[in-house]
Amino acid sequence: MDAIVTDTEFLRASDIPTQEEAEAAVRTLIRWAGDDPSREGLHDTPTRVAKAYRELFAGYDTTPEDILAKTFSDVAGYGDMVVVKDIQFHSHCEHHLVPFHGVAHIAYVPESGVLGLSKMARLVDLYARRLQTQETMTSQIAKALDESLRPKGVAVMIEAEHMCMAMRGIQKQGAKTITTAFIGQFQRSAQDQSRFMMLARG
Repeated sequence: MDAIVTDTEFLRASDIPTQEEAEAAVRTLIRWAGDDPSREGLHDTPTRVAKAYRELFAGYDTTPEDILAKTFSDVAGYGDMVVVKDIQFHSHCEHHLVPFHGVAHIAYVPESGVLGLSKMARLVDLYARRLQTQETMTSQIAKALDESLRPKGVAVMIEAEHMCMAMRGIQKQGAKTITTAFIGQFQRSAQDQSRFMMLARG
């Protein structure tokens, strides 16, 4: 994947609907599905859904800079790739608003500093907790790491199963989508790409 996608502009705080408007929208969708939002089992569902959306889409409330601001320069001359693999995530497809889930594998080759290892997992969560496509999410993670660390190279691979393909439409359970993004040293070197893939999936 050569093109690296930038963050898009999001709504201003003044344009975000109120809690009451969000709950009214959920009631409308319940009626659209054919049920009665006033019945006992659904009476509090709009409130619960609005609360759940706050958590599921918390990635709009922070930026990559908030997560990646602190680096460590004392690495005793370490210059090989740093790999964090099997970072589990859950996200939502922006086309159908249904989940997709999987794992992300990330590597970078330090230039002048390294990140705390949990920061890469937090970065995956930031982008996963937005309405997404897997392709965009892959590119955004790579770009954020590159801009923050200025490393010699960045590699990202995401493997995910999409419920819009498993629960509806063609209904093929277990099918995995794999996306990759390579920057710098990884983009130039097929050997480094292969080594990253081996470490990530080995």
